[in-house]
Amino acid sequence: MGWTRTIERNVRHYLQEKGLKRVRPARQGGKSLEGRAETQLLLQANLLARAVGALPESTPIQETEFKCFSQFGEDGIIQFLVQKLKIREKVFVEFGVEDYQESNTRFLMYNNYWSGLVMDGSPRNVQRIRHSDYFFKYDLKAQAAWITRDNIDELIRSAGITGPIGLLSIDLDGNDYWVWEALTVVDPVIVICEYNNLFGPEKAVTIPYREAFTWDGCQYSGASLRALCRLGERKGYAFLGSDLAGVNAFFVRKDRLGGLHVGDPEAEFRRSCFRGGRDPRDRSRFLERSEGLEAMAERELVDLETGAVGKVRDLLAGEFRRVF
Repeated sequence: MGWTRTIERNVRHYLQEKGLKRVRPARQGGKSLEGRAETQLLLQANLLARAVGALPESTPIQETEFKCFSQFGEDGIIQFLVQKLKIREKVFVEFGVEDYQESNTRFLMYNNYWSGLVMDGSPRNVQRIRHSDYFFKYDLKAQAAWITRDNIDELIRSAGITGPIGLLSIDLDGNDYWVWEALTVVDPVIVICEYNNLFGPEKAVTIPYREAFTWDGCQYSGASLRALCRLGERKGYAFLGSDLAGVNAFFVRKDRLGGLHVGDPEAEFRRSCFRGGRDPRDRSRFLERSEGLEAMAERELVDLETGAVGKVRDLLAGEFRRVF
């Protein structure tokens, strides 16, 4: 990613020549960016967006990464895809956004003036979104809702969004697979879904569906990359790859794919930079990868290829052997 560092360095020099301050968070340790700092950040990200747009269509998505508001390099990948796919349906849906300070669609809204719907299970988080300055400036809807596979279509429909849209982003830390499987009210060109890296590259597994599932801080949540690829294939999507951080899987509808690089779930699998979650007995301590697997060893997984329900330790025996 040397070219992105070069562009960022050139932008910093430009800003310094103009007498502008360096980009800093508005508060130490916080995610919000205000005033001039936000303007400078958006200037840098806009230049990077133009740069990734000039890359060949066949470029692997990992080579297009940069971060503005996304958790890792998702903003760059999204900018690359929306420019190459020439998407007409400039509408997004993203759920599991917390207070939207860190998200996959915020830069898309700022930079490309897309409209959309964001949802989170916390009314407090959604109130913060609705009271923000960007909620006035952009065409954004925000809903507080506990998302299930039974209500997802109605939640989106009630916001006035149906049919073809540009992008869907799923990050529930729980029933991600089951909600995407159930969703039919929109037909996105791009789908981004977080996967559970600890489940490894080989098995198509997910946690069993439980409507009231709540993430408890350990890494027991979501589905494996292969599970999402299998579901994407069934829904008519090609898997493009995972981000470098090993967190999100990117899919594009096959009839809109063009010359984009297509990935393989095993070859493209990337071990996450995350640790294994938090220690259930001491929430202040983070677990190593092997400890994270051990912490959820006796919990249940569904093997989507066989339909079997078994313990994590049994269904992921190969993954345990690799880390212990």
